[in-house]
Parts: sequence; C-alpha cells; structure tokens
Amino acid sequence: MSDTPAPATIAKAEVLIEALPYLQRYAGRNFVVKYGGHAMGDPQTARAFAEDMALLKAVGINPVVVHGGGPQIGAMLDRLGVATRFVDGLRVTDAATMEVAEMVLSGAINKQLVAAIGAAGGRAIGISGKDGNLVRARKMERPGPASDSAITQVVDLGFVGEPAAIDPHVIDTAVRGGLIPVVAPVAAGEDGQTYNINADTMAGALAGALGAARLFLLTDVAGVLDADGTVLSDLTPSQIEELRASGIVSGGMIPKLETCTAAVEAGCEAAVVLDGRVPHAVLLEIFTTRGVGTLVRRDGSRF
Repeated sequence: MSDTPAPATIAKAEVLIEALPYLQRYAGRNFVVKYGGHAMGDPQTARAFAEDMALLKAVGINPVVVHGGGPQIGAMLDRLGVATRFVDGLRVTDAATMEVAEMVLSGAINKQLVAAIGAAGGRAIGISGKDGNLVRARKMERPGPASDSAITQVVDLGFVGEPAAIDPHVIDTAVRGGLIPVVAPVAAGEDGQTYNINADTMAGALAGALGAARLFLLTDVAGVLDADGTVLSDLTPSQIEELRASGIVSGGMIPKLETCTAAVEAGCEAAVVLDGRVPHAVLLEIFTTRGVGTLVRRDGSRF
C-alpha cells in the first residue's frame, strides 16, 4: 500500500496554498456583497452562496450582504392584485407598493437568507437601513423622457429613494460580535417616510462608507464584455467612460458600473462585477490568481 497521497488530495492542498496570500491580505477586512438576480431563485446556488459567506467569516474576512428582491416583490404584488409600473427599470412605488416591498424585503427574503447562512454554519443577523439609523434616505427623482420643451420634466417615482447618509455603527457592532449583517435595501428619510432603495446602490454606498476591501455585485452576466464578447478583467473609471461613449457598455450594465465607480471614489478599495449564477463565484474571484469577473479600481491604483 502506497503512502503517497492521491492526486485529488494534493490538488486540494495546492488550492489552499494558492489562497494563502489572499487570506493574509484580506484578514479583518470588510467585503460588501450584493446578492440578487437569478441566483436568489435557485436553491443550489443560494446554498453555495450561504456557504461562501460562512466560510469568509470563518477565515477572518467580514462579509456584509445586501440583498435585492425585485422578482419576489413583483410576485407578491401580483398575488395581492396591486398594480405596478416601471420608469427606466425602477418600480414606481406608491404607499401600497412600499408596504408590500418592505414586507417582502425586510421579512421573507431577509430571514430566508439569514437562515441559509445559519444552516451553512455561519451566524447572521438580518437588518434594514432603518436599524440603528444605518442609512438615511432621500427621495429619488428622475428626469422624464426628452421632449421639445426646454423645461425638464421630472418623473415622480413615489417612495423610491437613494442613500443620503450612512452611519455604519450598527454594521461595525455586528461584525465585532462575530455576526454577518444581512441588509434589506429599505431606509427612512428625514421625514420618517420609508423608501425602497435599489440594492446595487445601497451596497455601493455601504462599501464606500465602510472603506471595504471589495464590493461584489453579483449579476446575471460573466462581467463587463468588450466588443468581441470577452470579459474585461480590469477597468478604471476613465476606461469605463470610454467604453460607455463608444457604446460597448450600455443598458443595465451602465448603472452597475456607476455604482462601482461611486464606491471606489468614496473609499472602497475595488469593486467587482461577476456572475452570481456560478457556484462559489465570490471565492473564485478572491482566492484565485485569475479571478472570474471584472474588477473596477480607481485610476492610478494597482492590485
């Protein structure tokens, strides 16, 4: 009988060795992870995500999860017979819609994700932007469609907001207590009104305020693609503007890259757009040399 370990066993050891410098680099740092899209609806991928968050915490990295829930809100509105409409991809949110959105986001989805992380061996706590005054919101306004009039028309999106101020004390307290914060993108304004905030926007604002080592936006694509359909591994804000001007970057990727740019300019070390449908995508991006997504860093910075 040979004492030589099997090749598969040696390969596992090599993976751990490859991950070592990244484990050392990110020990004690915050990672903000936006979780949503199709990954939330697939049980196997959702389970893998929960395992990833538990593993990160176990090795000394502090994940902060911000989740979406647009499809689930839409399904509940349909069940309740509440009409809904969108402007530029944003749900126009009246009082009835806001009540349902908060119920779904801060209730069902948030607690399901907390439970999944717990089942994976982690300790998570579910909160929203309201808790501990984590996020102070302001009403979002969007310009209407272009017209011949010189007067800009403003579209009222109802109770759709954006972060106006962040107080990360409640996040810091949870992290120091060994917990993984799971944040629903709901927050109150100065007037006490509750606002629904886009999850990408919420995650980016938190990443900047926390000075996070990484912001991860889990999407339904492999990353930012060039004109040939190849994933661009590394971008800066100036390069993003060039891609946008040329039309290579368009549609729903634009607001995601705007979020990444705002986050790195506000103090996040780097942001990554990656495919949340890939099992363990966050681990593959962090702990392997090649990574699996598109990293956005400040102009002039190096990684």
